[in-house]
Amino acid sequence: MKIGISCDHRGYLLKTKLIPYLQKKGYEVEDYGTDSTDSVDYPDFGILLGEKVRDHEVDFGIAICGSGIGISIACNKVKGVRCAKVNNTKEARLCRIDNNANVIALNEKMFLFEAKDIIDTFLTTPYQEVERFQRRIDKITKYERKK
Repeated sequence: MKIGISCDHRGYLLKTKLIPYLQKKGYEVEDYGTDSTDSVDYPDFGILLGEKVRDHEVDFGIAICGSGIGISIACNKVKGVRCAKVNNTKEARLCRIDNNANVIALNEKMFLFEAKDIIDTFLTTPYQEVERFQRRIDKITKYERKK
């Protein structure tokens, strides 16, 4: 499985700890920046990650910024991306089961062990193809096509 990861300057330190963790678990990881703690604009990196997910260059995405909110908004501007800003493993599990999320957004203040648990849950939880869940996703997709 190929995972894309991106961040702004505030998420850089967490990202640098997560990449080797994911690689050790056997995932192929594509790093879409940023590459330092120098100030950058999170939309550039959130949209880039979203495009890579949309184009199926990666299977799932992980986005990190100060709060996780801004970069999740940026990711969700890309058609076909369902990015969930998650704070715990319950939300990581539910965003996969109910929403078939393909990107998660994390905040940079999260403890490393929490981020690892959330990512593990996200990557190993399958989408449940329940009719009501799919109906809701289809409504979102239909709205995207109208734009």
